[in-house]
Amino acid sequence: MTTPPDLLARAGAWLAEDPDPDTREELAKLIAAEDTAELTTRFAGTLQFGTAGLRGELGAGPMRMNRSVVIRAAAGLAAYLKDQGQTGGLVVIGYDARYKSADFARDTAAVMTGAGLRAAVLPRPLPTPVLAYAIRHLGAVAGVEVTASHNPPRDNGYKVYLGDGSQIVPPADGEIAAAIAAVGPLDTVDRPESGWETLGEEVLEAYLARTDAVLDAESPRTARTVYTAMHGVGTSVLTAAFDRAGFPAPVLVAEQAEPDPAFPTVAFPNPEEPGAMDLAFTTARRAKPDLVIANDPDADRCAVAVPDPAADGGWRMLRGDETGALLAAHLVRRGATGVFAESIVSSSLLGRIAEKAGLGYEETLTGFKWIARVEGLRYGYEEALGYCVDPDGVRDKDGITAALLVAELASVLKEQGRTLLDLLDDLALEHGLHATDQLSVRVEDLSVIADAMRRLREQPPAALAGLPVTSAEDLSRGTDRLPPTDGLRYTLDGARVIVRPSGTEPKLKCYLEVVVPVGSADALPTARARATELLTGIKRDLAAAAGI
Repeated sequence: MTTPPDLLARAGAWLAEDPDPDTREELAKLIAAEDTAELTTRFAGTLQFGTAGLRGELGAGPMRMNRSVVIRAAAGLAAYLKDQGQTGGLVVIGYDARYKSADFARDTAAVMTGAGLRAAVLPRPLPTPVLAYAIRHLGAVAGVEVTASHNPPRDNGYKVYLGDGSQIVPPADGEIAAAIAAVGPLDTVDRPESGWETLGEEVLEAYLARTDAVLDAESPRTARTVYTAMHGVGTSVLTAAFDRAGFPAPVLVAEQAEPDPAFPTVAFPNPEEPGAMDLAFTTARRAKPDLVIANDPDADRCAVAVPDPAADGGWRMLRGDETGALLAAHLVRRGATGVFAESIVSSSLLGRIAEKAGLGYEETLTGFKWIARVEGLRYGYEEALGYCVDPDGVRDKDGITAALLVAELASVLKEQGRTLLDLLDDLALEHGLHATDQLSVRVEDLSVIADAMRRLREQPPAALAGLPVTSAEDLSRGTDRLPPTDGLRYTLDGARVIVRPSGTEPKLKCYLEVVVPVGSADALPTARARATELLTGIKRDLAAAAGI
């Protein structure tokens, strides 16, 4: 790597205006040691405004998350809002319990106040869906949530919403990014010491009162749960919501119940990651509940596990697509009206459920910033454990209300002597067995992802697992129903594959689905074995084609 000739000068200039003693000390040591390799990495550009905002590793420099970067982001957002005629409007700010989250929230409030906007900060670290709810509840013109969701402990992020309560999409994201780039030296950004409001618990009470709306007033509330917050902010809000709804108090995974930015018991604080649920399953084997429910650290995602004698340890995690279909079937049974929506990487089973019920159905690009904008939305989900079950209250994924709805469904089935797995069997018999899997590759060098996408574009596979590829779409060109995005979609005879770079992590993600017809309940084991065989073969052949 070539060292830029002005590297030390740029690092010194950044140091001179850094308001945080922690990152000042860190950067000063790098400069004193003339650690040009590390400095080159940190000053190789600026952290880009991506999926609804910023996300990256904490540390000094423009390629890291720190107070200087956040102050510039807030100043750019404020300038954008004022350009949109929102001078004097309210910006509500939430934050999780990660390192520096409270500092980033306070800096944002100070910048908004200095720019002539009104700012209100949530009373304490709270789930992201509380912030999404508060935007519309308080009539704000925008909202900011300081969170890195389920990323590793060293990361933090900055998620931006506009006044409709949805995460930003083009062209707003590009316009905000341009406004951030136009921010001058930090000493030109007015940051008063006071002038914003710290909200009281009433905003959380209003959110909790709203959570009851997702349940049928006459439904049973008997399901017993084990719950983990994954060292995040979900425990107090979820247990309060379950108490208000009349469910048995969840048994907490004690080691993971309280917020801890170090996430000491997990390698990655994401319920989908290997080992993350081990403590929850240990607790479940002792407590013997009907369900295990997990939130990610900012509690906008919801993972579900069920007793399964055939599974290792007696418990099986449901895939996001399985929970998505179960909730859809439950809402249909309750007489839901409106549109069901999902992203292109989620199972096609939702479309079949909606069609059978005579409901509208929409497919969007990846992310709730798109799903939440579907006109007439009643229910939306994404395979990465995200569910929007009350779009009139929260126009985003919400792990608290999703947990309530899962618990209600489990209670209804329990009263019938049935389980969530029984309902999954019903759906397979009615619509065919829809089985999904994912090939996900985490990289240190982002060029690995670019090379894989290039290989697949230049030499698309003709067949995967022996199934012919009937169409290959480059989604970067857009379709008649989708705007352009960096992705590839392959349709096979009885299967579908989508390949895309992650928008929030250094990962290449490949989403696989096979559909196997099922003639009778006796044929289910054979269908599952065939689905597993196909998914394994597709994963193997796709990895070879992509060179990963």
